[in-house]
Amino acid sequence: MTTTVNGLDEIRALAGKDLGHSGWLEIAQGRVNTFADATGDHQWIHVDPVRAEGGPFGGTIAHGYLTLALVIPMFNELLEIGGVTMSINYGLEKVRFPSPVRVGARIRLGAVVVSVEDVPGDGVQMLLDFTVEIDGATKPACVARAIYRHYA
Repeated sequence: MTTTVNGLDEIRALAGKDLGHSGWLEIAQGRVNTFADATGDHQWIHVDPVRAEGGPFGGTIAHGYLTLALVIPMFNELLEIGGVTMSINYGLEKVRFPSPVRVGARIRLGAVVVSVEDVPGDGVQMLLDFTVEIDGATKPACVARAIYRHYA
């Protein structure tokens, strides 16, 4: 379910809120191959299903940075912000990839708004804890603390 807010005051009110989970997203080999082409990372554990079958993960896996990049569309399912002139991804404080995402697996995003603070220029900064879960796995694929800024 999408949370919708309008303006800085409603963004401020999100502090401490659990935004829930996105829908599940299946990781297909084609997406992994496209990411490999875009980044130049064609390591066999990502793009060679035959060789990867005998490798440490029993098949091809998504790049960690692909998993991180997929946070964007999944986060868009969780939060819609209106009433601002600009929103920017200000960065990440910490990112870890505790478990690989095998091709064919499904992932989803959980997000919690850790804090919202005012910043110069009539804006707010949100800290969010993101957890990318793998369907049926005990450990997440990715955990990250993201920083977004929104300006009136």
